[in-house]
Amino acid sequence: MHAHSSPLVVGHRGASGYRPEHTRAAYELAFALGADAVEPDLVATRDGVLVLRHENEISGTTDVAAHPEFADRRATKEIDGVEITGWFTEDFTWAELSGLRATERVPSLRQTSASFDGRYPILRFRDLVDIVDRASDDAARLLGIVAELKHATYFESIGLPLDDLFDRELAETGWGDNPELIVESFERTVLAKLYQRGYRGRRFYLVESTGAPADRVAALGSGAAGYDQDITAVGLYALGAADAANRVDGISVDHSLVLTAEELDLGGDPTSELVDTAHSAGLRVFCWTLRPENHFLPQTFRRGESDSAWGDWRTDFSLIMRSGVDGVFADQPDLAVAIRDGS
Repeated sequence: MHAHSSPLVVGHRGASGYRPEHTRAAYELAFALGADAVEPDLVATRDGVLVLRHENEISGTTDVAAHPEFADRRATKEIDGVEITGWFTEDFTWAELSGLRATERVPSLRQTSASFDGRYPILRFRDLVDIVDRASDDAARLLGIVAELKHATYFESIGLPLDDLFDRELAETGWGDNPELIVESFERTVLAKLYQRGYRGRRFYLVESTGAPADRVAALGSGAAGYDQDITAVGLYALGAADAANRVDGISVDHSLVLTAEELDLGGDPTSELVDTAHSAGLRVFCWTLRPENHFLPQTFRRGESDSAWGDWRTDFSLIMRSGVDGVFADQPDLAVAIRDGS
């Protein structure tokens, strides 16, 4: 990407700590608050449109349940090995989804954001590209997108391959060669397929703190190696040294993986074995997600009894940034920028 201050601050689903996630208001606010890039989650509609939602099940982030015309769309499905009941983007056309309105995903923790429920429609990926292009012009600096392809193995199984749909979107929006675009996924298979389609931008492998990637489980069954094997020294060097299609430029990891309890040292600069090893393997490291609410903070930094109250987020954010990570995802990007820039 273009030179930015380090670490890169990515507005997680926009400024999702202040406005319902994946809405125009959330993305525009993220850039106004100093984010270098924003992170959309991409899922598909029945007619192959990539829309911005945290999951393909949308009852928790839209008002779909309040639409009687869609009552018969409620279904139970198995997504990546988990049985889920609700309403799913792949059962709607874009025209139908465009009439829904976004709602706050965690209203008990973010009541201010929840007060904006019902104001904003769902966006497509191409809508976000327009937002980023306009924000870049206004800010007179290059702003980026870190696009996450969600549930790729599942979507391919129902005839909606995300690599194909995303490749088409890049061609139509002109973002295929944009250096400010990074693509990430919890499944390396879709990243390899995107490379095979001609995408040569940066690709990051998302790593959970538990479990195994859905594409590996689909191919190898319940005995498939977990994410923990990917972040050993052997695993990290393999990620950086694979053939061109399967190689990745970086990993994007859960907050808890950056600094273990043993590595936390409040009196000095923290050392992260994961970050140091990844860098030695030629990989960049992103961390998700910086959030100030007690509910999301490590126990060490929680203050008071309320889950929604802000704890000692300054120390938490500072330790993560001083660990050597190359980028952070933040729900309140202004807080991350303040810590990074010392303000």
